[in-house]
Amino acid sequence: MTGYYLIIGVSILVSWLVSSRLKSKFAYYSQVHLRNGLSGKEIAEKMLHDNGINDVKVISVPGQLTDHYNPAEKTVNLSEGVYMQRNAAAAAVAAHECGHAVQHAVGYSMLKLRSKLVPMVNISSNLMQFVLIGGIFLMTATQTIDNPRGNTTVLAIGVAMFAVTTLFAFVTLPVEYDASNRAMKWLKSTGTVTAEEYVGVKDSLTWAARTYVVAALGSLAQLLYWASMLMGRRD
Repeated sequence: MTGYYLIIGVSILVSWLVSSRLKSKFAYYSQVHLRNGLSGKEIAEKMLHDNGINDVKVISVPGQLTDHYNPAEKTVNLSEGVYMQRNAAAAAVAAHECGHAVQHAVGYSMLKLRSKLVPMVNISSNLMQFVLIGGIFLMTATQTIDNPRGNTTVLAIGVAMFAVTTLFAFVTLPVEYDASNRAMKWLKSTGTVTAEEYVGVKDSLTWAARTYVVAALGSLAQLLYWASMLMGRRD
């Protein structure tokens, strides 16, 4: 298990470094005030309107970096700071979340796939650690001279569950990048932000996307570890 803990440790460290960098970027670009004076709420409403979306509400939610789009309730949920602030960071977040609303409206394929995976991911993420640990114990306990590999059925189920969560992490990448691209394209083409403000928007969204990349790679590394244990027992 040493290798597994090493993977976890490295993943946590890289994730912390990227998250810290993201927070510092947002803090910096929160000082770049928009010349048009629009708040995050107003920018979100404008982007939705420009894309012909009239059935999505923009609401405020508590917390920091808690912004998200809820396809079930058709709401763009902006954290209190983003909802009220009038700066490049707020513009980036508000437009990005509206990018998800646009994806939903046009039937973006990867968003559909991601939504279909959610029920399986919820089940897998809640149970897979117990299944994996149980699988290792069962595999070890059932090793005999005639069956040196032991019973690997439960471990295989655990690996399959982990594979579902890893797939979800990688499907999330194009969804997030596409939402950011839609946001930047709209902000730039409509002149909602100036050239200087656009630099802040792009930099903020780039670092936000990197958090998803780190999560996906960390999940893949863990999956490969568990898969190697499973395959090693079968060799």
